[in-house]
Amino acid sequence: QPCTLMANGTVFMPSLLTLIGIPGLESVQCWIGIPFCGIYIIALVGNYMLLVIIQSERRLHKPMYLFLAMLGITDIALSTCILPKMLCVFWFHLQEIQFDVCLLQMWLIHTFQGIESGILLAMAMDRYVAICDPLRHGTIFTSQLLTQIGVGVTLRAGILMAPCLLLIKCRLKYYRTTVISHSYCEHMAVVKLAAEDIQVNKAYGLFVAFSILGFDVILILLSYVRIFIAVFHLPQKEARLKAFNTCIAHIFVFLEFYILAFFSFFTHRFGFPIPPYVHILLSNLYLLVPPLLNPIVYGIKTKEIRDQVIKLVIFKNQA
Repeated sequence: QPCTLMANGTVFMPSLLTLIGIPGLESVQCWIGIPFCGIYIIALVGNYMLLVIIQSERRLHKPMYLFLAMLGITDIALSTCILPKMLCVFWFHLQEIQFDVCLLQMWLIHTFQGIESGILLAMAMDRYVAICDPLRHGTIFTSQLLTQIGVGVTLRAGILMAPCLLLIKCRLKYYRTTVISHSYCEHMAVVKLAAEDIQVNKAYGLFVAFSILGFDVILILLSYVRIFIAVFHLPQKEARLKAFNTCIAHIFVFLEFYILAFFSFFTHRFGFPIPPYVHILLSNLYLLVPPLLNPIVYGIKTKEIRDQVIKLVIFKNQA
């Protein structure tokens, strides 16, 4: 690869980068790839089944289930951006990746993360209106609004992430190394390779994270605070339990997604004394576990979906 000598040593102008996988666990990566592959297959099957059930059953053409379908599509796309290349690194030692392909993977991964966060926010707002103002739910969450939300969260994530890609491509020409200590192309993992000033890149990454994740977390928390206040004022115990039961699945997915997201985010930027293999493993799980859990959690907690799964299984057995 093209390189040059500068005062502080050799630097690269890379056309190829190398993903090492999980730092410190290279010798056992082939075994780690087995459960990751299992997670990927189950996530694909689960989300595909969810989409088929929601699409085929007209009773499920409601905002909550349509948001769930959006979440399923996003999860399939997100895990597919990561797992195939990761397994190539783990199993076949195909570690090289084109620089531009790496930037594209980085943009897609973070864009789908932003879309998922936006959908979780939309689901929280849907639950808030359904519980706190049920009579207006149908007039607020119209099919037009659902389309606008889907387009809006996609454009928000894609447009806000685009400058991250451009700032790397246009500002950072020289790199200390071409080896990425990660199993996929993550924004800060790529930026840290540069032999130039990266403060602008780091600052814009912070801005994007708080514009999407930070903004969404605040609104989701406010929604659930209002929901719980409204639930506690319901006179019937059965109504309170039903409302809590509806929100449990959302809260579980919300906590899993954002806790691991902020752990990865702060570890990369502020250098907490955490072993690299722990950080990278948790970063992988943060992106791969939600696509696995979402169809399982929502399938178990949602009676309508559970009934359709049972019908599907019985029909196949009879056939």
